[in-house]
Amino acid sequence: MSILFKGRVQGAQIAQVSSVQRIIMFFVSHVRQALGSLGELWRSRMSSIMTIGVLGLSITLPSTLYVMVKNAEQVSSGWEQASQISLFLKENASKREVDQLLTRIQLWPEVDSIDFISAEKALNEFKQLSGFGDAITYLDKNPLPNVVLVTPTSRHAGPTAARILLEKLKSEREVDIGKLDIEWLERLHGLLNVVKELVTVIALLLFLAVVLIIGNTIRLNILSKKDEILVMKLVGATDAFIQRPFMYTGFWYGFLGGILAWFAVIILLWWMSSSIQTVSALYQKNFNITGVDFSTFIIMISVSIFLGLSGSLLSVRRHVREIEPK
Repeated sequence: MSILFKGRVQGAQIAQVSSVQRIIMFFVSHVRQALGSLGELWRSRMSSIMTIGVLGLSITLPSTLYVMVKNAEQVSSGWEQASQISLFLKENASKREVDQLLTRIQLWPEVDSIDFISAEKALNEFKQLSGFGDAITYLDKNPLPNVVLVTPTSRHAGPTAARILLEKLKSEREVDIGKLDIEWLERLHGLLNVVKELVTVIALLLFLAVVLIIGNTIRLNILSKKDEILVMKLVGATDAFIQRPFMYTGFWYGFLGGILAWFAVIILLWWMSSSIQTVSALYQKNFNITGVDFSTFIIMISVSIFLGLSGSLLSVRRHVREIEPK
């Protein structure tokens, strides 16, 4: 019994070792085929560089447009936060009524802050900025009204919510005129939506072109190795084993193309930064392009690898199966 038990233990240990070896050999085989496909790319450097260049430059355009739209949305959100509603109060509104109005408005959940500009303060500022000087003193009375500047909260700073808040403020009895220049903001939102849809369409078309180009490249590579594939199938190699090096070729195309696209985006944004700074200086704003960060890099590499693998899969699934020994 002890001999039989020892034999069973040794058999289990041998089976365990063989399963571990199979797992190790599986990863070793993948690493070997990945490095072998990379060597194939190196041996045909010119064609590989051209394919990688096409993939990288195809991803560069939508990536650059995406970063620019992302920065434009950040700038427009800053403008939304700075938008204000101007309330011109009635001339016969007393100081007590004005104070009550300010107290009521400040308690509204849609209002972030208010700024009251009295008629006297407005007249003094107009006197200093207009250049009329002492000529203002000859006026019979102050023609300027009391003004309340209302800043909405971030939740109510959008075009639709701000317009609703304006109508609500205009219904107050002390308010004579309410003004909100919201049309330009609506146009800006509409323009950004059009640009985002355009970027999406351009990206899809370029990505489809990349998949077809890589698929055609892998197809030519498969056909050039038709005799090798026939021999491998004669000795018992499976389709999955034969397809694996071509899939790794698509992986390397995508990985190297993504890195190329990353550097191309950085160079383009650096080249455009001087022009952007010149325009922002005209508006007395300091605008720096953001978005070329590590997360964007990961997204670009992932998309590029996905396109490379998709193009490879498109070819190997069809053409490797078609090659059969007669």
